[in-house]
This record gives sequence, C-alpha cells and structure tokens, in this order.
Amino acid sequence: MMLLSKWNDQSVEEIIGSLLRTGVILAAAIVSAGAVIYLIRHGFEPVNYRAFHGEPNDLRHLRGIVHQTFGLHGRGIIQLGLVFLIATPVARVAFAAFAFAMERDRMYVVFTLVVLSVLMYSLLGV
Repeated sequence: MMLLSKWNDQSVEEIIGSLLRTGVILAAAIVSAGAVIYLIRHGFEPVNYRAFHGEPNDLRHLRGIVHQTFGLHGRGIIQLGLVFLIATPVARVAFAAFAFAMERDRMYVVFTLVVLSVLMYSLLGV
C-alpha cells in the first residue's frame, strides 16, 4: 500500500500505466484462450460467406457472457476478454478520480467524474 506522503504525479502515472498494461494483457490472454477453445471445437467446420450470422442474444449481455464462459464455450470466453478490454479504460478513469481525490484536487475530481459518468451512461445505456 502506498503511503500518502509518496502519493505524487509520478506514482499515479506508474499505477495507471500498470493498470492499463495489466488490463490489456489480461484481456488478450482471455481472448486467446477463448480463440483456442473455439478453434479446437469449430476450426474445421465449413464456412458459409453468403449469410451473415451475428452474435447470439445470450452473448450480448454480461449474464449470458458469464454463463457461456463458465460453460467453457469459446465465443463466451472471447466476449469476456472483450469486456475486460472495454473495462480497462473505465477502470483507469475511476482510478484517476480516486487519485485526484487523494491529491485533494477538486476540479479534476469533478471533471473525471463527469467523464466516468458519460462512459458509464454510454456503456450501460441507462
């Protein structure tokens, strides 16, 4: 745990960098695992390029994605990795709001919370 006396811009930037790096690596690992599972199960199926089939309805919502992931379905695991990829910059903005609050920079806390609110509104469609 970082002491308040060591809380400065450089340490915040290092934490944010680690957060982004970890999020992207984790998302890539999850997507890769899902791709391997998907290709093992469906890699030799014939492809029909004449008809487009979008994602099933259960892979369009978090509950369905989690259910598919626990069932070890490749598509669900890939979708979960994409959720992690989308969540990474959101976590970065949330951490930035926390860091600005720790630095007692009220103006940037407000701006960051506005950005976080816009992100959450656009993701959740509330």
